This record gives sequence, C-alpha cells and structure tokens, in this order.
Amino acid sequence: MQHDAVSQAVEEGADVSEAQLSDSPLAVRDLTVAYGRKPVLWDVEFAVPRGKLVGILGPNGAGKSTMLKAVQQLIPVASGRVLVFGKPYRTQRNIVGYVPQREAVDWDFPVSALDVVAMGRYAKIGWFRPVTRKHKTAAFEALERVGMGDYAHRQISQLSGGQQQRVFLARALSQDAELYLMDEPFVGVDAATERAIIHILQDLRSAGKTVLVVHHDLQTVEDYFDHVILLNMRVVSVGPTKEVFTSENLQKTYGGRLTLLDQAIHAAAGSGRSA
Repeated sequence: MQHDAVSQAVEEGADVSEAQLSDSPLAVRDLTVAYGRKPVLWDVEFAVPRGKLVGILGPNGAGKSTMLKAVQQLIPVASGRVLVFGKPYRTQRNIVGYVPQREAVDWDFPVSALDVVAMGRYAKIGWFRPVTRKHKTAAFEALERVGMGDYAHRQISQLSGGQQQRVFLARALSQDAELYLMDEPFVGVDAATERAIIHILQDLRSAGKTVLVVHHDLQTVEDYFDHVILLNMRVVSVGPTKEVFTSENLQKTYGGRLTLLDQAIHAAAGSGRSA
C-alpha cells in the first residue's frame, strides 16, 4: 500500500515527494526563528512517521520549546513552513493537541481542573457557547483516564505539580487530536506520575496517534521513544531511535555539555550501535 511505503520512507529518513508528505503527521521545511538578530532555530527540516512516539532532544537553549511554539504559530517565524497531514497548521489546528511547560501556565487563574480539561473541547463546542453535559462528561472521562477524577472540582492552584501536569494532559486527551505536541511533560513529576504519563502516551500510539515530546532524560529515551529528533538550533539527526540515538550523534548535539550525560552515551555505545 502507498501509505505503508511512504510511512517507511519517512521513518527511514528518505526523501519523499511533496505529494507524499500528506502522509506525515508533521513535516517542517526550512524553519528559521530569530529573536531580534539572534537565530534560535535555523533551517530546521524533518518529517515524522505516523503512529509513533517521537522524542525531541537537545541541550538547554537548543530551540526545542521554540520549535513547538513555531509549529503552532504561537511565535513569529522568519521563514519556513509547517504541514500537518499535508496541510498548513492553521487549517489543521483542531487535530493538534498541545501540553505546554508547566511553568508557562498561570496556575493562580481561578478555574477547576474540570474547567481546564473542558477547554480542550472548545473546537467541538465553539467559542462563547455553553459547555453542555456531553462535553463535561467527555472532560471528566479524560480526567479519570489520567487518575484525576477525584480532583475534578479542585482549583488548579491547589494541585501539586504532578497533578497539574496530569490535568493539562487530560485537556489534550479530551480534544481527541491526531497529533500531540508535549513540552517536557515529565519535568517536576514523581515516578508514579511519569509512569502514568508514559502509559497514556503508549495508549495514544496504539490508537494510531502521533506524539512529539520535548524530553531531557537521556537514560529513558530508548525505553520511551520509537523515533528521535536531535536538535541544537539545527536538526543534527532524525530517525528511528535505534539508529539515531548513538554516542556520535549525542556528541554532535550536546558538544562539551555532556559531563552529566556520559552514562547515557556509554550506554548507547555499549549497546553496539556505533554511529
């Protein structure tokens, strides 16, 4: 089938035609972002295969969070284009779910956990229209899915960091998107919450969804992700984890900042996958 052939080509990093890119959940071409005269992302290009968990890895300041925001037109870009299933993001935003960094959210805003999750239903409800029982039920089911049903009416400011992260994950789930973008969802959560989140991401993959995750813990990359994007202003390497997550590529990505990451590099090298 054409779908299978194109998915394999994208997964292996092969060139695909413009028409075939409609099969990729997210294709980025020549993306450049600059703050003033300082480039943050430069000529970023990649296409991810359908139905995969994709890790976005790189040092602090590499542009990982900036890239997720640029993809969603949350910040201006100097050049480039973004295709979601072959169409511009602006026409596909309703099938893209986003989990921002927890630090980027105003947790003092006076809303309940259920209110936050119901915001993920707005594309289906319509702006300035009442949230009906049907949508409240869907929001509550999403909260239960992340283990937060008992906190539905708790103010978000009264939740722990891990609980807040679960609420924002539930908001994305309630949207029932095809593509999910998550900015460091494991930061500041306990081990139980991290396990719960990765199980949910694996369930999304099993349902055919595609999930991109900004991630910092190199020791869990091989366990969590099928596909990785190594980023340091530019894309260093992209492809299946078993091929791309190598000691040589990590050195290229992190450079001299690898003092704390030697263990992960040695583990990659010791697995017999030299670059």
